Amino acid sequence: MSQMPQLAACPSCEEPLESGDRFCGACGYDLSAVPAPPDDNPTITMNGSGPRPPSAAVDWPVAPEQDSSGAPAAVVLPTDIEGRESGGSDSPGVRFDRPPQPSAPPHAQPHAQPQAQPHAQPPAHVAAHAPAQAATAHGASAHGSSTHGASAHAASEPDEYPLAAPLPPEVPTDDLPTVEVPTVDAPLADPRTADLATPSAGLKVCVACRAGQVDRDGYCENCGHAQPRERDHMEQELDAVAAVSDRGLRHHRNEDAFTVSSTALPDGSPAVVAIVCDGVSSATRPDEASLAASRAAGESLLAALPLGTHPQQAMHDAIIAASEAVNSLADPAPSAHEHQPHVNAPACTLVGAVVTPSLLVVGWVGDSRVYWVPVDRSSPPARLTEDDSWAAQMVAAGLMSEAEAYADERAHAITGWLGADSYELEPHTASFKPDRPGVVVVCTDGLWNYAEGAEEMAEVVPADAADRPLHSAQVLVGHALDGGGHDNVTVAVLPFPAPQQGAGSA
Repeated sequence: MSQMPQLAACPSCEEPLESGDRFCGACGYDLSAVPAPPDDNPTITMNGSGPRPPSAAVDWPVAPEQDSSGAPAAVVLPTDIEGRESGGSDSPGVRFDRPPQPSAPPHAQPHAQPQAQPHAQPPAHVAAHAPAQAATAHGASAHGSSTHGASAHAASEPDEYPLAAPLPPEVPTDDLPTVEVPTVDAPLADPRTADLATPSAGLKVCVACRAGQVDRDGYCENCGHAQPRERDHMEQELDAVAAVSDRGLRHHRNEDAFTVSSTALPDGSPAVVAIVCDGVSSATRPDEASLAASRAAGESLLAALPLGTHPQQAMHDAIIAASEAVNSLADPAPSAHEHQPHVNAPACTLVGAVVTPSLLVVGWVGDSRVYWVPVDRSSPPARLTEDDSWAAQMVAAGLMSEAEAYADERAHAITGWLGADSYELEPHTASFKPDRPGVVVVCTDGLWNYAEGAEEMAEVVPADAADRPLHSAQVLVGHALDGGGHDNVTVAVLPFPAPQQGAGSA
């Protein structure tokens, strides 16, 4: 059997080898097939046992000068290191003409020791192949073994001397950018136990974690939770009226809007106002339509009632004003559609109520409703509006019963609405003089879909609704959400008669 050469690493996979190995422990390479390295006379003996070099000086070529093109610095080879023989004498005849290189990082200094250390069993091929191995590992250890930075098995060895790539000479280290690494050790604050600081003025706190601030895009900077939009859930309470609006559980936005307010009639008696609008989802920008209509109607009523306008006439004029506000949102159609005044214009429905000490006035266009629920539940409740819808027309014409009509898939197709593409506008108004106290429920179909009949609505309205209108509105919205929340839901609750403390502009 031929004498097997002593190898420091497997020629196939570069796995470090032990003395006497016949096969690579990693890849199984037959080490006996490796030819013995030729005899050499290294210029600098790295292992301390090679023959002494000739006494004549070695004529090394001068290294080319570095240019300023951004090329990387020359690789530092083992033969570039000014070494000493194992006996302590200087290496004879070695001349260094290479320009000075940047100093190595502190953690790389052990690889550049000027003293060569002896090895118990020096492999003869290390010195001969050191330049080639150094091109891969950027240097050789003082013990005669190469550092293989690209080896897949290097992770199994302790990485005591990580080598940093040399910097080009023309790039000063002071000019390198500083990279701040975020600290991830600190856990997120637990909103249940953490002592959360009060946010600065003008900043919003996340509704999910209650710890992070909300950025301009509506997301929490702490947990990333998307924040609800302002109109997703709205509540407002005055002395004699309260309203709640919610997006529901199925819609991506809230297309409902409301306005609640109070004012004084010329005789000083109070008048309480509630306007509720439901955007038509099949139209463009229904959320803008409902908001514009509710604001316009509310402003019209607050302007007319103190002047002595009859509440029913004021309600009629308010619906006209709301219609004009929605019409103004429409974009004119191109010339190709001149036969259509507008194409898919913004649209909404509207329902409203005005409550005074002796009079109840309602007005509507569309299928939003007003219910009357007396405080004395032994008295019958009533629905005070008639829908502008396909189902209502079928019932009015005697073609279907109410149960049959509203069970039809066309039941909620509206026949009246506010918008530039609506038919001839026909505002509906009605006046009532209740002879007993009660509450007025003004709502969109997002609520009455789950309490359609007057008796059903009366069962849902809390018994103390006249004293706690906001709580009652919250309960009614919750009833719709518990029922499925398929639509936006908005409800206003007004006690009747209007209490004296409700007077005053709001």
